[in-house]
Amino acid sequence: MIRINLLPHREMRRVARQRQFAILAGATAMAGVAIVLFVHTINAGRIEEQQNRNQFLTAEIKQLDIQIDEIKKLKEQTQDLLSRKQVVEGLQTNRNESVYVLDQLLRQLPDGIYLRNVKQTGEKINITGFAQSNARVSTLMRNLASSPWLEAPELVEIKSATLDNVRANEFSLNVKIKRPRAEDKTQAKAKDKKV
Repeated sequence: MIRINLLPHREMRRVARQRQFAILAGATAMAGVAIVLFVHTINAGRIEEQQNRNQFLTAEIKQLDIQIDEIKKLKEQTQDLLSRKQVVEGLQTNRNESVYVLDQLLRQLPDGIYLRNVKQTGEKINITGFAQSNARVSTLMRNLASSPWLEAPELVEIKSATLDNVRANEFSLNVKIKRPRAEDKTQAKAKDKKV
């Protein structure tokens, strides 16, 4: 006997294919949604991690700025202390200078000249006084130029004056202090030790 299938097998296959397609489409959509959620979660985690890094870096930058300010203050204090140290060292090296300068003024002072005022400003000394004649002032300037501690005498003014009913010449001159070099200082110290 021949069997005839009266059921609509084509429709059943179509329905089965549609069901299979719907299941595959749903599974694909769910997989797509899962992938999107997974990628979104990963990106959100990375963004949060980067924001945490940025906050950490901002906090560290603030701390470094504070440290930089402290370093600047320390550098300013160091510079101030160094400048003070240099002033003290300058005073230490030049403390005997006024004694030598006064000694040289005394040694180079010719007869007939009387000093009224000696004023030092830095390396420049202003000398005012009275002389019996202009030639005595010239002699003083030559003597000062040949001094080991003084150099470059420069006459500012000379004028006639009366001192205790005696006619004299009032003069004013500038002279520079010649600071010996380090080699000269060591030689001078050696000479002082020998003497």
